[in-house]
Amino acid sequence: MSPQSTAVTVAIGPGPLDPASILAVARNGAAVQLAPEALTAMESSRTVIEALAADTLPHYGVSTGFGALATKQIPTDQRAELQRSLVRSHAASTGAEVDREVVRALMVNRLSTLATGRTGVRPAVAQAYAALLNAGITPTIGEYGSLGCSGDLAPLSHCALALMGEGRVHDAGGQAMDAAQALAAAGLEPLELREKEGLALINGTDGMLGMLTLAIADLQQLLAVADIAAAMSVEGLLGTAAVFAADLQGLRPQPGQAESAANIRAVLAGSALVEEQNGETFTRVQDAYSLRCAPQVHGAARSTLAHAEHVAACERASAIDNPVVTVDGRVESNGNFHGAPVGYVLDFLAIAVADVASMSERRTDRFLDRNRSHGLNPFLAHDPGVDSGHMIAQYTQAGIVSELKRLAVPASVDSIPSSAMQEDHVSMGWAAGLKLRRALDGLARVLAVELLTSARALDMRDGGIDTARTAPVSTAVRRIIRTQVQGPGPDRFLAPEIEAVYALVSSGSLLEAANGVLAQPLD
Repeated sequence: MSPQSTAVTVAIGPGPLDPASILAVARNGAAVQLAPEALTAMESSRTVIEALAADTLPHYGVSTGFGALATKQIPTDQRAELQRSLVRSHAASTGAEVDREVVRALMVNRLSTLATGRTGVRPAVAQAYAALLNAGITPTIGEYGSLGCSGDLAPLSHCALALMGEGRVHDAGGQAMDAAQALAAAGLEPLELREKEGLALINGTDGMLGMLTLAIADLQQLLAVADIAAAMSVEGLLGTAAVFAADLQGLRPQPGQAESAANIRAVLAGSALVEEQNGETFTRVQDAYSLRCAPQVHGAARSTLAHAEHVAACERASAIDNPVVTVDGRVESNGNFHGAPVGYVLDFLAIAVADVASMSERRTDRFLDRNRSHGLNPFLAHDPGVDSGHMIAQYTQAGIVSELKRLAVPASVDSIPSSAMQEDHVSMGWAAGLKLRRALDGLARVLAVELLTSARALDMRDGGIDTARTAPVSTAVRRIIRTQVQGPGPDRFLAPEIEAVYALVSSGSLLEAANGVLAQPLD
């Protein structure tokens, strides 16, 4: 979606942005506008930097080199070139291009930090940055380059380079071109950086935070979908809902577990299939863990997500740069650019994602085994032997889950020293963010296969939606799946069907269909 496609304008002041505003800019192309208070704060701190620039003593970031070259004082007539050289040399990413939404999230986070007035840039710098966002110009950034210490140096440098009219970008329509061409087409002038400003544009955790913000929004939706999928599998496998009772869940007062169990109860409410299992006809002592323990696993993921939300809130309230201009006018070096807080939770979420997906795959596998599916055809095949049904759909899940386990290996436990041992411990938070994005996509696909499989199994149980004995919520989910995928029958080309349900999951349409029949939406 292009920036011109929405009327929403996000106001950016000295305080923290809310997640919805970041998402609006990153995903929906919302415009941004700097608040008068932000301009005032930047003007005030800039006077401090101008005074230091005129001082004969060296001041880091203002009149010196950077990193391991911080001891070298730079003459006044070379300082503009110093800023240009800093940005050019640090724009050193490579590899596949990072998604547009990640770059825009990075940019709006950096703009928010500039607006605090703690970085010492002129208001004109922030206004130029805002204009770049509003024009829909997205700098091209490769996936490799950030170590997550001194922040996301390389990714942020590509954005600063575009402000200078250099490097490669995509315009609002997605066309790749030189930055100078894109600026000219948008009626924008290249920015000439002054003392401290190059450093202020590249020294932050904004890319990591952007990916965390996007991931939190995605995982909130996917965990609700996971609860729906688990409930439909309980229903399709003729499991019992008794274990999800509020009083039983309350014996272990984990907040996330309570939320997940409440969701599963809501999805199963009114199911004739489940009611049949709650009486004397239910002879199994216990359901398998993948059914019975879904609230415990999904709930642990929810609690992990709550922790991540807390860390993200702290990061959004931060003014990260080095050096910074303090409220009382001091210019001080610091280590706040280190990405450990964000890197840890990005890795933590990847662990939770892998486990939720692993449990989903186990539920799918139970549908396909006639020894555990309680009366369903082997592999849910129409004519077993002639047809293979969903046999290979589970293979697909298994392949994804195996990769998710590898992606769950933390990036943040690694560190490779850089800058002549000046930056001798780094966070690798940017890498943690990129692998989490891949993990979330994998989870959406695994859940899509489970939903596709459970819908087929329920159709085979009750003869289709028109004669459904399923709960109103799962019936609504089956109905929206059936708008894209035919019901049970002889084998068909399966890949498009998986992709169709994946689209329903990732777009939010499936969750919306479920919530449409509930008095209170799933959390």
